[in-house]
Amino acid sequence: MRILRSERWAAGLLLAAAVIGLVIANLPIGPTVIDVMDRHLELPVLGLDLSAGHWISDGLLAVFFFIVAVELKRELVIGELNSFTKALLPALAALGGVIAPALIYLGFTADRDTVSGWPIPTATDIAFALGVLAVFGRWIPTRVRVFLLALALLDDLIAILIIAFFFTSDADLGSLGFATIAIALFGTVSRLLRPRSEWILERRSQWPIVAVLVVLALVAWYFIYRSGVHATIAGVALGLVMSRRPGGRAAHELEPWSNGVILPLFALTAAMVPVPQVQPAQLDPAFWGILVGLPVGKIVGIVAAGLFGSLIARRRRAGSPLTLADLAMVGALGGIGFTVSLLMNELAFADLPGVQDEGTLAVLVGSGIAIVLSAIVVTLRSRHYRNRGEHAGMGGPFSH
Repeated sequence: MRILRSERWAAGLLLAAAVIGLVIANLPIGPTVIDVMDRHLELPVLGLDLSAGHWISDGLLAVFFFIVAVELKRELVIGELNSFTKALLPALAALGGVIAPALIYLGFTADRDTVSGWPIPTATDIAFALGVLAVFGRWIPTRVRVFLLALALLDDLIAILIIAFFFTSDADLGSLGFATIAIALFGTVSRLLRPRSEWILERRSQWPIVAVLVVLALVAWYFIYRSGVHATIAGVALGLVMSRRPGGRAAHELEPWSNGVILPLFALTAAMVPVPQVQPAQLDPAFWGILVGLPVGKIVGIVAAGLFGSLIARRRRAGSPLTLADLAMVGALGGIGFTVSLLMNELAFADLPGVQDEGTLAVLVGSGIAIVLSAIVVTLRSRHYRNRGEHAGMGGPFSH
């Protein structure tokens, strides 16, 4: 399972899955496969009616968001986001990396039905970005790596809030209430697995507690889904309320399944769209808004906000901020929207299947451009640090 924890392998599997999905969709068997993925697998007793694709995006993807939430909580409590000074620069950069792509998208789609797709180019695929950095950035210092991780986690937090507030309608307060109870119980029960809890000190078996947590997690997911809120929010809530150390262990155990099964499955199904047989001029403006917003908007937003944050950091004497070149590198990596952008695309254009297909292609092409661009920039920066004799792990305001 160690290989599935590797950032390099995770990124490679994601890319391969997306390419395979795109190829299958454009083969003669493509329509048949897509039809199978669109067939609903119902559980009438529970009131669940989801297609195979939605069981992946609404169900399995909640595990990925659980892992992200656990990592975010760790950084907020004991990591690189546990103080205002540490969090300021990555928070500003993350905010800039959301605002600029959204504005670019709105510039293409103003006064059109597809204006609701503005969140699509604002997302960063944390797994893919870190994977590209791991492959091409052997000599990149730790302070830059940690900055990217902090920025990507905050970016995911913004994406989670966007999903919760902009893609939720007519929420069922009763179901939300039951979900809240299940989530609160989940957090309380998880405390029994802390290293110094009475349960652990008395050497009792942990499996009964784990079984209860699994049941409570499923109940929370069920009621979140029934409430009208996107079901992946359940994974976020569970990750944030779970006791930190048990949560870290759970995320560690789930990581290979997320990297090796869940994310590739989602990339495979989300990328399974036929390439439109149209001229570039016939493509919806949403396509161009996403295509430009991801690789260009992220760089512009992160660099501009990062430079502004650097001025504040100098005044607060918070250490040596990142250089312009390093901010540009992080901005290029931030343009890899991929899985999170694909999810946003599904939600934003759920009622516009034709535009949704174009949006998927735009996410794949835009992220592909960002991957190539970031690979070049990361390689150049890595050579720069190697020639200077710097080693990964050297200090700075964001180093451990």
